[in-house]
Amino acid sequence: MEQLEKILGAGSRTDDMVQILDPQGFVHEDPQYSEHIAALSAEDVRAMYRDMVLTRAFDAEATALQRKGELGLWAPCVGQEAAQIGSAHALAPRDFVFPSYRELGVALVRGLDLRQTLPIFRGVRHGGWDPKAHNFGLYTLVIGAHALHAVGYAMGVQRDGDVGTGDPERDRAVVAYFGDGATSQGDSNEALVFAASNNAPVVFFVQNNHWAISVPTSTQSRVPLVHRGGGFGIPSVRVDGNDVLASYAVTRVALERARAGGGPTFVEAVTYRIGAHTTSDDPTRYRDRAEEDLWRAKDPIARLRSHLERRRLADEAFFTAVDDDATALAESARAYCHSLSGGPHEEMFDHVYTAPHPLVAEERAALAAYEAGFADADEEAR
Repeated sequence: MEQLEKILGAGSRTDDMVQILDPQGFVHEDPQYSEHIAALSAEDVRAMYRDMVLTRAFDAEATALQRKGELGLWAPCVGQEAAQIGSAHALAPRDFVFPSYRELGVALVRGLDLRQTLPIFRGVRHGGWDPKAHNFGLYTLVIGAHALHAVGYAMGVQRDGDVGTGDPERDRAVVAYFGDGATSQGDSNEALVFAASNNAPVVFFVQNNHWAISVPTSTQSRVPLVHRGGGFGIPSVRVDGNDVLASYAVTRVALERARAGGGPTFVEAVTYRIGAHTTSDDPTRYRDRAEEDLWRAKDPIARLRSHLERRRLADEAFFTAVDDDATALAESARAYCHSLSGGPHEEMFDHVYTAPHPLVAEERAALAAYEAGFADADEEAR
């Protein structure tokens, strides 16, 4: 283990798990990462708490909307808020994010109106937002595919000369978020090959929520997932994904390294999916309640609230205001969802390629002719 870390450099922490804020809300010093936490203001930490509460409230409302038939599907992220919010707060505006389909908290921190995540799950749009507006890509439903997209984008950033200049207004990095299940996919492993070979400025942020649908992580990998990065020569770190402060610090260091030209980092954020994989899943069929209760006791939001209260960084008025904002967000999501309707079917052809393409034009014309046939039938019926 020590030999591997010497080969990979000081960026690796594969022998232990970085934890700064324990489940009871007490802060512990870490020789490598505590200095980055010390730089956070009370306002910064309160913002993280607020973002986690808002994320959970929206997530719960979207789940309820699916149960009522208003959405076709939803992928809950309850329990994973700290990993997402902490890492997202480490991002710089010019960094680009490639999410999977569960990164609700990251979307919130990047400034996306969370309601824009609903159209794709209601089935009225293929996306829902402009990726360039917040440097936050569209959700990827093909497991692991976006890891390759992220590395390709990072290689483009590298070739644009936006790495290692020392200018914070120019240097940028890329983050690919995916789950433990995606580490078994060929695409994500190929992405690690390309990232290592090209020293690409990309951070692979793996949210190990312990279950790839019904398959436990122990079945997918005989060793901790953090060792996947080392196998490709990529510095790797294992972090407590229910600790928002540690998630922030680890990601910040990885991003700074990437922007400076230090290459990729593999981060395994150890967390837990409290809810179902998606609303089409029934987790009671493959795991017991005792396991869920064990992880509920490590709740990331309760953990940070205990810290804020103990350090007197927030009062009851703050917590009440956050809860009120969360309720308002949920109500807004409900109203927005009910207002959604599909646009013309030909929209699906608008953004397939950046320039006109003969095959797309042919398919667009075929759809138009097909739909026009229904209009002719209606006329004949009259």
